[in-house]
Amino acid sequence: MDGAVQTDAPDERRLHPWSWLFVLLQQLKQFIFPLVALVVFGARRSSGDGDVWASLAPVIGIIVLVVLAILQYFTYRYTIGRDGLTVREGLLHRSRREIPFSRIHNVVVHQSLLHRMFGVAEVRLESAGGQKPEAQMRVLGLHDALALENLVRHQAHGTAAHEAPGTTGAAHPADTTLLSLSTREVIRLGLISNRGMIVVAAGFGAAWQILPEKMIEQFFRQGAKQAYGYAEQLHLGWLAGAASVVALIILALGLVRALSVVLALLQFHGFRLTEDARRLMVERGLLARLRTSVARRRIQAWTVHEGVLHRVFRRRSLRIDTAVAEKAGQQDTRALKDVAPVASPDACDALIRHLLPHVQWPREDWQPVEDSARWRLLLPSLALLVPLTALAAWHVGHWAWLGLAWFAFAAYAAHRQAQRMGWARDNHVVAVRSGWWSRYWRFAEIDKLQALRLSRSPLDHACGTATLWLDTAGASGIAAPLCLRFVRFEEAAIVYDRLRDTLAARRLTW
Repeated sequence: MDGAVQTDAPDERRLHPWSWLFVLLQQLKQFIFPLVALVVFGARRSSGDGDVWASLAPVIGIIVLVVLAILQYFTYRYTIGRDGLTVREGLLHRSRREIPFSRIHNVVVHQSLLHRMFGVAEVRLESAGGQKPEAQMRVLGLHDALALENLVRHQAHGTAAHEAPGTTGAAHPADTTLLSLSTREVIRLGLISNRGMIVVAAGFGAAWQILPEKMIEQFFRQGAKQAYGYAEQLHLGWLAGAASVVALIILALGLVRALSVVLALLQFHGFRLTEDARRLMVERGLLARLRTSVARRRIQAWTVHEGVLHRVFRRRSLRIDTAVAEKAGQQDTRALKDVAPVASPDACDALIRHLLPHVQWPREDWQPVEDSARWRLLLPSLALLVPLTALAAWHVGHWAWLGLAWFAFAAYAAHRQAQRMGWARDNHVVAVRSGWWSRYWRFAEIDKLQALRLSRSPLDHACGTATLWLDTAGASGIAAPLCLRFVRFEEAAIVYDRLRDTLAARRLTW
């Protein structure tokens, strides 16, 4: 399949001839543990009983997976029509799927290091509300993948797009670069993020689940004994010992931060955000390259985040929620989420004003929350701190009551967070802000709201407040919800009624 994708070619097309290999590798990832179990237990059984079939079971399993991968290559067909794609697959159980261009919300072109070695790419076509991609083409030739991506990007809103043979699939001449990250900026992103800590914690959790508990316990005991014995040989005093412990902690944190930098380089090296008439596209990755695009009208909500390290480096991040649904409890790392993984506050504000020219940003009309928010934010810390301190004092002694000193910091943090909390609304958007230690601003266009919910807890009844929840498509699993908290009930009811009337009069922008 050497020619470029053409809209007037009704003939059926196949995947790349090497596609069976990548399907096989994906299947091996899914069945790696059963195959390993067959190898281990089959070897034990064959050594004891001489059962030849037990030793051949892993080989038979791999042969079956190879046959299935090859069958998928011969039975998978797709046709590019004027208004959409037709996908046929299956041998005994055959299926035909019609995918209109207008239904495709997100286009993902993924290249792992192995993909790049073979000159191929995986293409995923996603829609809103689907729990899996509308089509997942594993794999196409790189030229065909980029040409198909270019076709979908432009045909989705009715403009023609033809790519000449021999093109490399670079940005379309009409595309405009909105943001690009240098290597220095990506390193700064790694220093800011906690990706290394997440990977270490996930690795520790996986080891705890897979390895025997006694083995892990023995590993830590032996390590502690060796470290204690080495410290005794050095004859360190208590001050030098404490300094050594602090140095080891700093070294460990430095290694974790270095791992975060490496992960950031692997994921965001060469990051470039571009736009054409109606779509945003991001290209990123060092070893594995990823190109993903989404229609601007599919963006449902926006989140600006600023943590402590963000403020140290004078940076922020800008993320979006799209209408592409995800599986419960899973996060798709290939979806276009990070519009600006790291950028200066002015750059983030400029991006928002450019992509939403009718929205006033940054806002100056933030409405404060009720004064009761200060002590209500303190209640969770108080309910947790007092029982834990009392329990520690019962077992350790009266010195444990010094833990209540944390209450002063918790009270200060609650006071500062209540000061920063606020909400704003006009004819175009609803916005909230919150956080003190880690801050965020979150907003959505009113036309993108799907549901409203006004709720009152017993504390709300006592304090005369309410919480207004605002739901948009693709907002599941978001850590920072779009809700107006600690708002005076009368005011929340007025906002609720006005938004309800506005949503009833307007058409949902999907």
